[in-house]
Amino acid sequence: MAGISRIAGREARQPREVMIVFVGMAVLLALAPWIGVYQYYVMQAMCYALLACAFNLLVGYGGLLSFGHAMFLSTAGYVTAHLVTVGALVVPVTLSRMVPLGFMWIRIPLPPLSPELAILGGTAAAAALSVATGYVAIRRQGIYFSMITLALAELVYFVFLRASFTHGEDGITGVPLGHLFGILPLSHPLVLYHVVLVGFLAGFLVIYRIINSPFGEVLKAIRDNEPRAISLGYTADRYKLAAFILSGTLAGFAGALKVFATQGASLSDAEWSMSGEIVLMTLLGGLGTVVGPVVGAFVIVAMKLYLADFGQWGMIVQGMIFVVCVLIFRRGIIGEIGHYFGKSL
Repeated sequence: MAGISRIAGREARQPREVMIVFVGMAVLLALAPWIGVYQYYVMQAMCYALLACAFNLLVGYGGLLSFGHAMFLSTAGYVTAHLVTVGALVVPVTLSRMVPLGFMWIRIPLPPLSPELAILGGTAAAAALSVATGYVAIRRQGIYFSMITLALAELVYFVFLRASFTHGEDGITGVPLGHLFGILPLSHPLVLYHVVLVGFLAGFLVIYRIINSPFGEVLKAIRDNEPRAISLGYTADRYKLAAFILSGTLAGFAGALKVFATQGASLSDAEWSMSGEIVLMTLLGGLGTVVGPVVGAFVIVAMKLYLADFGQWGMIVQGMIFVVCVLIFRRGIIGEIGHYFGKSL
């Protein structure tokens, strides 16, 4: 009985500990512009952190390793940038039933949308893509699932490379910031920074709530022992598909925010290397931890910033740092810290 009481007490303290870390993180990020931190890189780091948290929801709690999460980031980014810049809706139309891959792009003229509607449209596009790709990928498990997501991401990459509305390798630049809800001028650096901050914190809380909901508990049970979960009456594929869609949608929301943080959408967000960076952020911070992906994302963005002057040598130094971190922090940075103190962060 005493052991059960200790476990129950520890589980009861975990949400409080995570929320304390969350409040501290929110205060620190809110004060960052006032202590001389470069806002552009912090906004980028917050977008990547939300992306890594969305990926961690799938792999850390669902046990599904995706190598294609960059397609959700880039899809939401391109759609958001296009809607707020041009406003025209571009849809593919099949040319012939005999040639299903032969299609052309039809432009439906629309006025440029406001930032909030563009973000909503970009997130919805990522959600629709996650539904379509999820139905295909979720039919396989393990390395086969990972390879299918990678193949689908490469397909999306070449579509964006050839599509006219993405401007190919040039991307969409000079995105107008406008006014959020017709009130908040995003052209003001501080306003834009705090809008991205609120979006990141809201996305983080949504992911935290999903993890600690009955759905999240079932997802963890499927990750740990899928045959047992199925024997208890849970439809594993349905839960995994839902996790895939939620993860893709939240990754798309991060991509939509990133458009305003960087004022553009580029093809580099759709490359396979971006999916690799997402995996690296999650592993470096701590797979299966709530706060770990945030720390991993900030560490990688900081390394890119401070090692940029070293050119190609910067990549070597970055690789050595990753090797050392993997050898020393096998559970990730936050995972090792939580394990040392007996806490779940």
